[in-house]
Amino acid sequence: MHLSRDNVSFPQMPTSGSLPKIERKKSKLHGYGVFALETINKNKRIIDYAGELISNKQSEAREDKYLSKGCIWVFRVNRNWSRDANVNGNIARFVNHSCTPNCWIEVDGKTKTIWIRAAKQIRKGQELTYDYNTEGDKVIPCRCRPGCKTKL
Repeated sequence: MHLSRDNVSFPQMPTSGSLPKIERKKSKLHGYGVFALETINKNKRIIDYAGELISNKQSEAREDKYLSKGCIWVFRVNRNWSRDANVNGNIARFVNHSCTPNCWIEVDGKTKTIWIRAAKQIRKGQELTYDYNTEGDKVIPCRCRPGCKTKL
């Protein structure tokens, strides 16, 4: 599902520390992306990947539906659970894939919370990316750089 406005506010999970400011806007990589509104230091938690917690069995039909639209919005948490960011998700669902990402993923096994963290210092205005590490049938071509042969 694509929203019609470029700048839409999405809630972020509250934490004891402040999260960096980010925004969703058109991306050169794919559709919309998420961009830093300030410098983000290495290893800083940026945002949680929110969405409905569903069983991996439930996720299969949803994944097929989203893939047919060229989107990957279901994030596999572990061998039993997934998060569907198309249902109760936030701006994190618009963070695009890259084979050379500037973010990494941290999964809290107890809460099943997925954190997107800075892999290096990210400058104001840079697009946030992480490696989706997809499994199974690779059907979406990667657009992280010209000539990339990776399939997602």
